Amino acid sequence: MTAALKPKLVILISGRGSNMQSIVKAIQANELDAEVAAVISNCPNAAGLKFAQQSDIATRTLDHKNFASREAFDEQLMKLINSFTPDYVVLAGFMRILSAGFVKHYANKLINIHPSLLPKFKGMHTHKRAIEAGEKEHGATVHFVTEELDAGPVILQAKVPVLENDTEEALAARVLIEEHKLYPDALRLLIQQN
Repeated sequence: MTAALKPKLVILISGRGSNMQSIVKAIQANELDAEVAAVISNCPNAAGLKFAQQSDIATRTLDHKNFASREAFDEQLMKLINSFTPDYVVLAGFMRILSAGFVKHYANKLINIHPSLLPKFKGMHTHKRAIEAGEKEHGATVHFVTEELDAGPVILQAKVPVLENDTEEALAARVLIEEHKLYPDALRLLIQQN
């Protein structure tokens, strides 16, 4: 496949971007046949931007605090994303709930990773809730984003056992290790199917 035909990804981050880094490293290792066109953050000081810049990836910031409404921010974010003509928009720790208009605009192109085995434990504090519920296994899910929070079609999941006397932090750390393998694998699967 020539470089021009590789699917283009725009990755959105809010912090350190560890899942973004795992995707970039998979591409660099020729394990994922894609190109990261840009990494965009809503936090100007997001640590992940430095990694992207060091990897020769275009970076942009768009601070949500500078906008009067979620819709106004999302509209400007769409313009910024569209300037890179991506095949997929990849959420990698992007800590924003997106407006319906944004989600519809990128229908079947907007991907997210969530730290639970969806449909279980949508939303926040998933590791704590899994332990409190007495779950025997937990994990992460890569899914398409729809208007309903954490409810889009599942692309791929990874499971980890919930150990006796597990802490929220210990479980989160084990899930994160799997997330870093899962996201590139899910994108590879998606690209192969299209």
